[in-house]
Amino acid sequence: MDKAILEGIVADLRDGRTPVLHPADFACFSEEALAGNQHVRPDYLQAVAQSLTADDIPTFERALKAIEEGDLAWLGFKIVYDAGEAQRNTDNEVTKKYGEIGSADGEPLVFFCNDAKEIVASRAYSDRDKFQMKDVTRGPSMHNEQFEGLTWLSVPLFDAVKVWLLGASDAASEVAALAAHVGFEVTVVDYDPAYISEQRFPDARRIVLDGGNFDGLRDYACAPQDYVCVLTRGHMFDPEGCVWATSHNAHYVGMMGCKGKNETVHDLVLAKGASEQDWERIKRPIGLKFGAKTPAELAISIVAELVDVRYRQRYSADAQAKHEASLGRE
Repeated sequence: MDKAILEGIVADLRDGRTPVLHPADFACFSEEALAGNQHVRPDYLQAVAQSLTADDIPTFERALKAIEEGDLAWLGFKIVYDAGEAQRNTDNEVTKKYGEIGSADGEPLVFFCNDAKEIVASRAYSDRDKFQMKDVTRGPSMHNEQFEGLTWLSVPLFDAVKVWLLGASDAASEVAALAAHVGFEVTVVDYDPAYISEQRFPDARRIVLDGGNFDGLRDYACAPQDYVCVLTRGHMFDPEGCVWATSHNAHYVGMMGCKGKNETVHDLVLAKGASEQDWERIKRPIGLKFGAKTPAELAISIVAELVDVRYRQRYSADAQAKHEASLGRE
């Protein structure tokens, strides 16, 4: 989220102006994000803008503070398409009771919520609203379609984790699509334009190296918080990928391959200047183990591991402990 956008909204509200909100700045209102949603269109963002007053300034100021502090937080939106249904209590014997009313009112609302479940909003909200507002931290907007008459959207106030795919293999193509779908920012690197085509990697940044090899990788750098998946075609340039990732101290490095191949790569990685400690940092083979064989199955295994690494990287020890307990994995 761009701080300047939120600062502009605060300035408009202080001066008594109605902010102009654009779907390009709030991705949850984009045509792509709302594809197939019969209840919400991108132009609903204008109804949200019209509903804002000076009372909403603390919500946006809290969002700005979260960005400055690197807080795991979201800006959420209550979307009402049937005010009567939204306020009606539709709990039944299956769902948990959240009081005798539905939503507190039938109007749009912008709110702030973080992983600590701190909520900032300009108007009172019902217990059921609170339940759904807290759930923007789970995906975003888990249970956003649970009750009739309204839905919930949100945008993160933190950057997406960047994943580098070294190699445009079939498995990498499947990983790119799935990783983008679950919120990673994907970059794929290869030297052959035929493999690293837009058709194979439509949702990824694509880097085509010169020279028919991975020597050009040295002209690029990943950040220490990035993840690197070494998936070169035929494993031919796995050593170069491993050395590059560990030399930049990537948060996560994983490499595909069997034990025999990994032993060969080990010797080549050390010969290229990496240390034994660097080698031990590399997850090999990459991915969670559950019998995956095909490129699509391997992608599920790999991205599942990336999600788990991201979860452990982002959430506090207390939050992880509560989650593990809820899963019966204490």
